Amino acid sequence: MALDSFKPHIVWLILNSNPEEALKLLAENYQVAIPSLKVGMPKKHKHKAEGCYTAKNQTIYVRNSDTLFIPFVILHEFYHHLRSRAVDRVHRGTENHANRFAMDFIVQYQEAVKKAQEESNQ
Repeated sequence: MALDSFKPHIVWLILNSNPEEALKLLAENYQVAIPSLKVGMPKKHKHKAEGCYTAKNQTIYVRNSDTLFIPFVILHEFYHHLRSRAVDRVHRGTENHANRFAMDFIVQYQEAVKKAQEESNQ
């Protein structure tokens, strides 16, 4: 089920094994470079985080291949990419803002799925 509006569609793409396409569409929408996506955390980030963003090489890292398909992680890290300044690559986003950014997409996806289910039951 592909969802028509932007945010639900992005979550749908991630859940359906296409995080690369989701990142491409996000980058186009927000007019930023497409970040790279890599499985495996960088050495200095081997703690319990599921993902991290490195502005130096514009890369989103995820802990393992399962994490590639967790919308919250991909969207949270994309927010950090979005908020890093292109010129100096300094991280400008806070964790709370990244969480809210990701949850906005997820909530809109959940609402779209609920609406679609209600319409199919009528």
